[in-house]
Amino acid sequence: MSDELTAVAHFLYEAGTLKNTKRSGWWMAGVKDPESVADHSWRTALIATVIAKLEGADPARVAFLAVWHDRQETRTGDVNHLGKKYTAGEADPEAITADQVAGMPAVLADAVKALVAEYEAKASAEAQCARDADKLECMIQGIEYRDQGYANAQRWIDNSRSRIVTESGRALADTVLETGSLDWLRAALGENKS
Repeated sequence: MSDELTAVAHFLYEAGTLKNTKRSGWWMAGVKDPESVADHSWRTALIATVIAKLEGADPARVAFLAVWHDRQETRTGDVNHLGKKYTAGEADPEAITADQVAGMPAVLADAVKALVAEYEAKASAEAQCARDADKLECMIQGIEYRDQGYANAQRWIDNSRSRIVTESGRALADTVLETGSLDWLRAALGENKS
């Protein structure tokens, strides 16, 4: 086995830790067992393709950005906004990524580093769509938690909505806010909304 492939194998095992890394901000809302970073990233990638298609951006590129957007949290954990206030300095996602891909085949390492740089720069239409998907996913998760009785999740709903910038993302967020979290089930069962 080559050293480069060993580095890739290590990277893949490390990625699995995101399945057990809880999104820590939800604890402040009283959620006892919040979603994992991997849970969040999966739905973010799905939402990203929707926003991208509506915005005329490249859905595959946007999904790619969204899948990788929290990858650095394998090294830092999920530091919520309050926690960032007290850290010596916010961890640099690009520096973390460079450490994570060190030793991998250059074609792979360079692609991952470029992807993270694009997301962090916020300049491309695809990066904006991916960032909006991140906020919309948090908003939807907040609605689901609120509907489960966690009233304090409303803060996350409101803050997430206010940070969405694309026209399609804002329109979709407003529609989500007008829709109940189980309306999809009622519609699938042919039931009327009551």
